[in-house]
Amino acid sequence: MNTASSASGGINPPLNRTRPHSYWRNRARVGLATTLVGFLLFLLGARPSLFGLDRSPVIGFVQIAVFLVGLAIICMGGYLSLRSLWKDVPLSIAADVGQRLVATGYVIAVFAGMADIFGMGSHPLPGIPYFGEWQARGVELGMAFMAVGFLMMLPGRRREPPSDL
Repeated sequence: MNTASSASGGINPPLNRTRPHSYWRNRARVGLATTLVGFLLFLLGARPSLFGLDRSPVIGFVQIAVFLVGLAIICMGGYLSLRSLWKDVPLSIAADVGQRLVATGYVIAVFAGMADIFGMGSHPLPGIPYFGEWQARGVELGMAFMAVGFLMMLPGRRREPPSDL
């Protein structure tokens, strides 16, 4: 019987295994590529005229849905990229709050963008839903929450423990 395991109640501490540097570099690249795909999808929904696909003078339901899906993919790619900067180190409390702030911002953006569809907008559903000024402000507010959350997820400087211990 191992004396180290019996002293700790039979539970061995986990081994300190770190993944190779190339793993984190590849994960950051995948995250950045995902963010780029999401941005292109976001642009397709927000400004289809950039791709020669504009068929309506207003932004309708399909366009709103496409740019919100693009925004979700941007959030996932941003999370992957920023999480790869932390490597094997657990997230700080601020970074954990930042993750939740990104998710909250996305929920705000979805509810503001789809307000007409949910029956809370200024153009409720028997009429034609389109993206109005208040919806744009709500989506911008949600994106501001996401930006603050991403900034909170950035790792700070690593402090060395005091040498006098």
